[in-house]
Amino acid sequence: MTFHPRMTSRVEGVSVIGELKWRSWTGVIADVWSVRCTSHASGEYVSEAPRLFVILDKAGPGTFGVGTDSSALIPPRCTAPNAMSYIPAGLPVWGRVHDVDYLRHLDLHFDINTFKRRFPDEVLDEKLSTPRLMFFSERIASLAGLIAAECLSDQPLHDLYGDGLTLALFTELFGICQPIRRQRSQLSPRQLGMITNYIEDNCLQNIRLQELAELAGLSQSYFSHAFKASTGSSPHRWQMNARIRRVQGLLQREGVTLTRVASAAGFSDQAHLTRVFKSIVGVTPAAWQRSQTN
Repeated sequence: MTFHPRMTSRVEGVSVIGELKWRSWTGVIADVWSVRCTSHASGEYVSEAPRLFVILDKAGPGTFGVGTDSSALIPPRCTAPNAMSYIPAGLPVWGRVHDVDYLRHLDLHFDINTFKRRFPDEVLDEKLSTPRLMFFSERIASLAGLIAAECLSDQPLHDLYGDGLTLALFTELFGICQPIRRQRSQLSPRQLGMITNYIEDNCLQNIRLQELAELAGLSQSYFSHAFKASTGSSPHRWQMNARIRRVQGLLQREGVTLTRVASAAGFSDQAHLTRVFKSIVGVTPAAWQRSQTN
């Protein structure tokens, strides 16, 4: 379903210049507004969705401010070029200008549910509910400028471009870092030696994961992850490698047949042996056997 942000406003001394320029991307609506202002223009705004407000350009010697208390904006706070404000969903804010003739600004509205799906590993509720008013970030200003340019363009680029810009902006705005991947615990040297020796000694038999885990004194899930972290291989793959080494020893005996080797090594038939052997060694048992006699 397409995201449609709803915002109510009450303004005085502000008139829109030209047509609204906007674009929509995944869970995001970007609006670029150009307005003329009287010397003491003001407005009150409430949006159902969180939004980022960024000043792109202004004309006039005065100042502009955004706050959660209208009385605190008399006179407006001085602002740097490209000042910006993040406004959580449902938070009323007031804007006021003093001796500013013209403003162009970007409003970036976004859907909270879509946003959380795109950053599933982040705990974002506190960040999303905390306003940040009248701050400046060079990175965010640069990204906002590119987003605004895309809104204004007569030849817009692929939606993936806008998706990438908005994701980059939100990543910077909310300080979303690369998740730290937990290092899987490994088996101790004693455990690893005991397990690998057991597999080597019993590789021709059907070894269950449960018996290996019990031998190591671990749960099956923990053991499986720890074994792979220690060896780079699953327990089953380790056993198959050991079994194929036994098969190679049997194939070097004079007069042995593949059928007898398959049976002795615990494979259901010659075809089963051939599939597993080739997946590990890279050639069929017959081809490997011939290569040993050349």
